[in-house]
Amino acid sequence: MTLSIMIVVGIVLIGALGVASRRRQKSMSNWTVGERSNPKWTSWFLQAGESLTTFSFLGLAGIAFGGGVSATFAVAYLTISWLGLYFVAPRIREFGQRRGYLTLGDFFEDRFRSRWLGRIVSVIGALALIPYLQLQITGLGLIVELATGSERARGLSMVVASILVAVFVAWSGLKGIARVAILKDIMMVVAMVVIAAGLIISFGGIPEIFGQIAREAPVLLTMHVDGYDPVFFITATLVTVIGSSFNTLPHLWPPVLAAKSGEVLRSNAKWLPIYQLVLFLPITVGLAAVLVLPGDTTGNTVLLTMSGEILPDWLVGIVAIAGASAAMVPASAIVMGISTLVTRNVIGELRAKHHMTVNYLVIVVAIGLALAFGLVRSDIGALLLLTYGCTTQFAPAIAIALADRVRVGAWPVGLSIATGALTVAVITFAEIPIGSWDSGLIALVPNLVVLIVAEAIRRARGGRDVEQVAVPEPESVIGGRSVSALS
Repeated sequence: MTLSIMIVVGIVLIGALGVASRRRQKSMSNWTVGERSNPKWTSWFLQAGESLTTFSFLGLAGIAFGGGVSATFAVAYLTISWLGLYFVAPRIREFGQRRGYLTLGDFFEDRFRSRWLGRIVSVIGALALIPYLQLQITGLGLIVELATGSERARGLSMVVASILVAVFVAWSGLKGIARVAILKDIMMVVAMVVIAAGLIISFGGIPEIFGQIAREAPVLLTMHVDGYDPVFFITATLVTVIGSSFNTLPHLWPPVLAAKSGEVLRSNAKWLPIYQLVLFLPITVGLAAVLVLPGDTTGNTVLLTMSGEILPDWLVGIVAIAGASAAMVPASAIVMGISTLVTRNVIGELRAKHHMTVNYLVIVVAIGLALAFGLVRSDIGALLLLTYGCTTQFAPAIAIALADRVRVGAWPVGLSIATGALTVAVITFAEIPIGSWDSGLIALVPNLVVLIVAEAIRRARGGRDVEQVAVPEPESVIGGRSVSALS
């Protein structure tokens, strides 16, 4: 009971930090991107938030427990993707600053001069983020249940955290997320250090863990585990590198658009790959668990179960609170991504005074859906790959739109994205056997085929490059939307 109270109090304090602002954000622009002047360290923590999430806290240890070193695909894709973002993120920010973008949907609408394309992309993006939001809420409940041993505490913590996320996102927007993101990363690093210390004390050192694995389960140090073979490693890494490099996850656009300059984003892209090295700790925990836990242990439970084996209760509580923060911060960013897409791009045509009211309603609906789904347990790794698989279908179009002149029409792009996303959905929900291949990578094939064929047809019928409007200077941007935006 004491541990449950400690964790719930910790969750409440995290939420309170998010609303620690005297004034509520009342305009859509300020709520989403502030004054587009985030300095280096604020941008750092907002961008780094994608590295330390519920997936890295629970999912990676579970993959390592069942699949061994194949879990390092996460380190690979998070490191490699920053090479692409070094070039892509500043370019996105440049367009956003001058054209008043707040969302991924704004980018598509403006660059392809098509409001309907912005709507389609926004619908797909919002729907694709729901499983990722569910992942965070599911993970938080699982963390609390494992730490306390209470099913009731799990449900209560999920409800409390969901309410707090809704409140502090609605109240403070990106500024509130930034405050909590700083605390979250500090707590996560501390938690990882505590767990590492527990491993060293329990096993006599990290090398000892790998030595025992080499003697007792050497296959885990190779990529020959069933389901986690080289095909899994390569395809999972490729699809997430492609998606991350082109910033296809909609909730990651506000931190990029809010940065003070392109140089801030380039600086982060140079140093954040080093930050990913911390992910080797949950992977090591998953490997160590093979030596301690029964073979039928559920993957998502490995890290917290191991923490309970090697740490005293009060330290388990600290680790659990850190894990809760790793769920709440990404959840808040994801909720913002969903609500801005729906309010600004899907619904649209709202009076300025109604924007925030509708936005709040979308926040409540999105969190309510994810909470309802989260109360029914799901595989954390599968949810992550489902989101990445769908949103990676935006990558070819984003690459086309980053050029000075857009040479592909809106309807071929919209058709190709819809084809790719539908392919991912069919493979996932129809449970079509694809072995160790990633559905998102498979879906890129019909995506590109449709894009090429449809554009060829458009050109044959006299289609031309998309007409681009003159790019205004930043001071011509009013109220978060360009003065020359589509009517």
